[in-house]
Amino acid sequence: MSVGLIGKKIGMTQVFDDEGAAVPVTVVQAGPCTVVQVKAAAGADGYDAVQLGYGERQKNIRVPQRGHIGKHLGDDAAIPRDLREFRVAGPSAYEAGQTLDVDLFTVGQTVDVSGISKGKGFAGVMRRHNFSGQQKTHGQSDRWRAPGAVGMGTTPGRVWKGQKMAGRMGQDRVTIQNLKIVDIVTEQSILLIKGAIPGGPGTLVTVSPAVKSPGTSNASE
Repeated sequence: MSVGLIGKKIGMTQVFDDEGAAVPVTVVQAGPCTVVQVKAAAGADGYDAVQLGYGERQKNIRVPQRGHIGKHLGDDAAIPRDLREFRVAGPSAYEAGQTLDVDLFTVGQTVDVSGISKGKGFAGVMRRHNFSGQQKTHGQSDRWRAPGAVGMGTTPGRVWKGQKMAGRMGQDRVTIQNLKIVDIVTEQSILLIKGAIPGGPGTLVTVSPAVKSPGTSNASE
């Protein structure tokens, strides 16, 4: 795997390609990110990874956070707003304090974007699982949107684990794969990514080279 960037979803807009077709894009302010810690398989961590920090935390700074950042970046370093870890094949190429920005990516590259989806609250089975609902016949007056039977008879006489039922919907970690970078605004650390990504404006996301896109030239490891 390759290192990516932590960023913030700004919103959606559209751009026009060379043929004049409108292309929906999501605007992501990716980075700059600071390398906080480099982990190596040969060390105490037991695996190769790079920990990145994004933004600056202004309040609610805890003692363990200050100690972790001070250990790797120095006591005077700013406390990042968010920390994320990326598995890499060659951690020796990175060092604590290094800054990574949108230069990691190229126009036309495919990426995977992960974020927290919008919360929908408590939802029924028709909204949450796309159930078709019950028939509105034979005197049925108040069970149109009900899930129906969820259990068994005598054997096994219980509800199976994972049964699709009503419950909390959304606010889950979602990854959208193989999205294309349409344009990069280096001066403002902006990525224009074709299509939609999880979450609303202001949501923290991670952008990393696609892992399932064959024949695509991705960022170097």
